Amino acid sequence: MKKILLLHIRSFIWLALITAVVSSCVPQKKMLYMRVKEDADTLKEFKNERKVNYKVENGDNLFIKIVSMDETTSTLLNPMGSGGGGGSSGGGNYLSSYTVTEKGYLDFPLVGKIYVKGKTVEEITDLLTEKLKEYIKEFVVIIKLVNFNITILGEVSSPGQYEIYQTDINMFEAIAMAGDMTDFSVRDKVLIIRKTKNGSSVHEVDMSSRSFLSSDYFYLQPDDIIYIRPMKGKQFSFSNFPYGMVMSTISFVLMMITFFGVINSQ
Repeated sequence: MKKILLLHIRSFIWLALITAVVSSCVPQKKMLYMRVKEDADTLKEFKNERKVNYKVENGDNLFIKIVSMDETTSTLLNPMGSGGGGGSSGGGNYLSSYTVTEKGYLDFPLVGKIYVKGKTVEEITDLLTEKLKEYIKEFVVIIKLVNFNITILGEVSSPGQYEIYQTDINMFEAIAMAGDMTDFSVRDKVLIIRKTKNGSSVHEVDMSSRSFLSSDYFYLQPDDIIYIRPMKGKQFSFSNFPYGMVMSTISFVLMMITFFGVINSQ
């Protein structure tokens, strides 16, 4: 009778451990990007508007540099040091930038106030170029949006806010900056919180599907917030199951059961 009981106990322990291993491991398909989930995912080419047509709003900061052969003109139009050859970055660019006022105006030397709210960086460049033609010749206008920041939160290796020093950035590039998603991230329900004129809007995207490449949210905009949700039961899951520890525990338990079984039989 005792032998049968011990056999049942051993069987129960093995069954419980096998169940724990199977249920606690993260399925590989949930860790993949761009899976073939539907007919549209079998395509190899996807159309997407690469250009980010962000329109300037109140409070935005624009780094403006006027390049001219005339040293006096360069000094006049770049009074904050932005006309230097070395350039600056990060906080330096912010301090050397022009802030769009609450009424949507940009105050620039010589030309005065220019209404820029609702215009793209390219449109503002053309507008300022036309204004400056009345005063100087042979020059180039360079304008960059200083406040192109994105925030990445949730199941990534390095969450935080990142400054973007390029004209556009897509979701995969952004996730790579944060060290990629963790093994416990929900890739098919990624949230993008985007700034609007009246507040914010929330959009859910599926990064596990190839059709995401043609999504309107594949390319990010300034001040976008990306949130990656954790899988349910994350605290009970393992990306790399501790097999060595489990096998040691099993051996110890079985040894103790056998030991006490021998003692009780004597």
